[in-house]
Amino acid sequence: MKKLFQILIIISLIYSCKSSDNIIPNPPSPPAPPMVKAQGNSYWQQHVDYKMDIDMDVNTYQYKGDQTLVYSNNSPDVLNRVYYHLYFNAFQPGSEMDVRSRTIADPDRRVGDRISKLKPNEIGYIKVNSLSQNGTPITYETVGTVLEVKLNKPIQPGEKVTFKMNFDGQVPVQIRRSGRNNAEGVALSMTQWYPKLAEYDDEGWHADPYIGREFHGVWGDFDVSLTIDKDYVVGGTGYLQGEPAIKGNKKTMRFKAPKVHDFTWAADPDYIHDVYQMPNGPTLNFYYKKNLPAENLKYWKDLQPDTAKLMRFFSENVGEYPYDQYSVIQGGDGGMEYAMSTLITGKRSYGSLLGVTAHELAHTWFQFLLATNEAKHEWMDEGFTSYISALAMNSLRDEPRENPLTGSYRGYFALASSGREQPLTTHADRYAYNGVYGAAAYSKGAVFIAQLGYVIGEDNLKKTLKKYFNDFAFKHPKPMDIVRTAERVTDFELDWYLIDFAQTTNTIDYGVKSVDESTITLERIGLMPMPLDISVTYTDGSKEDFYVPLQMMRGEKPTNATIVSDWAWAYPTYDLKTSKPVKSVEIDPSQLMADIDRANNVVNL
Repeated sequence: MKKLFQILIIISLIYSCKSSDNIIPNPPSPPAPPMVKAQGNSYWQQHVDYKMDIDMDVNTYQYKGDQTLVYSNNSPDVLNRVYYHLYFNAFQPGSEMDVRSRTIADPDRRVGDRISKLKPNEIGYIKVNSLSQNGTPITYETVGTVLEVKLNKPIQPGEKVTFKMNFDGQVPVQIRRSGRNNAEGVALSMTQWYPKLAEYDDEGWHADPYIGREFHGVWGDFDVSLTIDKDYVVGGTGYLQGEPAIKGNKKTMRFKAPKVHDFTWAADPDYIHDVYQMPNGPTLNFYYKKNLPAENLKYWKDLQPDTAKLMRFFSENVGEYPYDQYSVIQGGDGGMEYAMSTLITGKRSYGSLLGVTAHELAHTWFQFLLATNEAKHEWMDEGFTSYISALAMNSLRDEPRENPLTGSYRGYFALASSGREQPLTTHADRYAYNGVYGAAAYSKGAVFIAQLGYVIGEDNLKKTLKKYFNDFAFKHPKPMDIVRTAERVTDFELDWYLIDFAQTTNTIDYGVKSVDESTITLERIGLMPMPLDISVTYTDGSKEDFYVPLQMMRGEKPTNATIVSDWAWAYPTYDLKTSKPVKSVEIDPSQLMADIDRANNVVNL
C-alpha cells in the first residue's frame, strides 16, 4: 500500500511541472461560437469586457490599477450580487492556501510552509480602493481571495452594467504559478493578477476561494494598458497595439485580446524574444532568459520548429487554433497554461522542455477553448490534455509507440488499487491527498477518453473530438457534453460510461472463468460494465476475434470481429460458443480497456 501511494505522489509531481517587444496587428475577433444547443435548448453564458490601466513599479513589485468592466447578464436570472476573485490574497500567512498546504498529508513541495513565512513586503495582495455600478458607489467586502459585492440595483436578465474599480496590488514572492523572482530569476510571472469577475452559470455562482487548484472565468474581450520600466521585455496574452509610448524611464504598452477568459503576462529585462512564423498559421513567440546555460539556450531554439509541429497536430486533430499568436514563456514554477500562452521553467532537458510545452499548448484546446470549470471537472482539462498531448508527442517520435497512453493506464491502476481513490466528481480542492488528485485528474482523466475510443471505436472517437470542439469552442462544456457528443456521432447509449467511470470508483474486471472444448465462460468480477474484445486461438492454429456487445450500450462499434449476442450487465457470466476447440483466449488484446486485473484475462490450454 505504501508503495502504491508513493507512485501516486510521483505521478502528481510529474504532472505538476507542468529581444524586441512583440508587435502583432490586431486581427478580427475569432468567429462567434456556433449556437449548437448541445447542453439543452436554453443554453446561455455570461459575457464580460475588461479595460484596465496598470502602472507597475518593478522596484517595489507594487502596481496600481483602474478597471472598467462591462458585464452582460445573459442569464434568465436577476442578480443581486456579484463576486470577484482576488487570487493574490492567497499568498499571505494564514490564508486558506497556506493552511491547507500545512495540513494536507502530502503538501505540494513548491508550497509547503513557505506562505506562512512571507514578510509584509513579500506577500501578495489585491486591495480594492473603490467600486461603482453605473457610476454609483456600491458596498463590498474582501473575504480572503473573494470580493463579495452587494449591488445597489439588481442586474436584470439581458441587462449590461458597468463596474469601475480602483485597486492596488503587490506581486508575491514566487511560490505557486504567479510571483516575482522565481527560482530561475524571472522578474515577473503575472498570472491571476487582477480582480477577476467570477463565473455565473446555470448552476449559480462559482466564487471558489483560491486554495490550490485552477480556474474558471467569463468569456470576454480584454483591453489592457501596461506601464512598466522601459527595459523590460513583455510577453503573454493578446496583441500589442502599435509601438510602446515611452515617457522617462517607463513605457506604456497596450494589448488587446479578443474572446478569452483570462489575461496573463510575464516580464523580464533579460528576456530573449524569438519569433517563429508558421506558414499559414499563427506567430509563435518564445521568451527566455539570456543567462541560461548554453545547452538550455540551444534547447529553446530547437523547441521552436517542434512547437509548430505540435500546433499543427492539435489544429488538425481537435480544431483550428483561432488566434494569431501563441507565446511560450520562461517563468512560473513548472508548466501552466494561460490564454494564448504558457509559463514554463526553462532549465530542463530537451525531452522535458518539449513534453511540458506539448502538454501546456494542448491546454489551449482543453480548457482555454473548451473552457470547462477546472474546479469541478479538473479531469476534463488535465485528462483530455494528457491524452491528446501524448498522441502529439508520439507523432514526433522516429518510432511511434503502439499505445502512447500506457503511463496513464499505469497511473490509474495504481490509483484504483491504492484504497484512497475518490470519484472524478470530487471538487479539485477536496481531494484528501494531492497525489490522489494528480492520478485522478491526469491519469484517470486520460484513460477516460482513451478508453472511450475502445468503447465506440477509434474513428468514432476522432469524429467525437472534432464535433466536441466545433460545438463547444468558446463555451463551458460539462462532462455530459462529451458523452452526448459521442452519442450523436455513434447513436449509442453511453450514459453508463460516464456514470461508472467518472461518478463512482467502480472498477472494470473481467476474466476467463473456464474453457470447455468450444465453450468459453466469461465472468464479470468488477461492477463496471463494458463491451468486450475477445481473441481466440484454436487448436488447429487458426485465430478468430469476437466482439461481445454490452446490451445497455444499444449498439456495436465498427469491428472486423465476429459479433456475438449481447451481454446484459446483471448476468455475472457469459458463455461464448466457438466453432472449433479452443487453445487459448485473451480478453482485450489491445489493453485499452482499463481492466484492473489482467492476470485473469488470458487462458492458455
